[in-house]
Amino acid sequence: MPNTKPDSLDLSPRPDDPTLRGLQAATDGWIRTVGVRYFSELTNLAQLTEEVGELARLISRTYGEQSFKESDKDRDLGEEMADVLWVLLCLANQTGVDLTEAFRARLEKKTLRDKDRHRNNPKLAI
Repeated sequence: MPNTKPDSLDLSPRPDDPTLRGLQAATDGWIRTVGVRYFSELTNLAQLTEEVGELARLISRTYGEQSFKESDKDRDLGEEMADVLWVLLCLANQTGVDLTEAFRARLEKKTLRDKDRHRNNPKLAI
């Protein structure tokens, strides 16, 4: 089983790290120059569902009890997550959602609501 410890990841900021707003802009630029146009919102929702399913399939085989099929063995977890992010960025752009602001608001809400909840959860005790 792969290492699942979050602290094994280097999450330190780098000068060339894209922001969510930058990712939205890059996605929009690509769609307008290479992709011709956005798929409809409903098509992108179906695409998002498909991509999440592919991610779930890979996680269930990597971390769960499912065995790999030959066709699944070369799949990359990062690529599958990036596929989900790509379609989510498309949906945000075409529906006018600023993901930076939406994430900031969500983090603030979760922080206020859950500031003691997880700390006091005996199931999470180390």
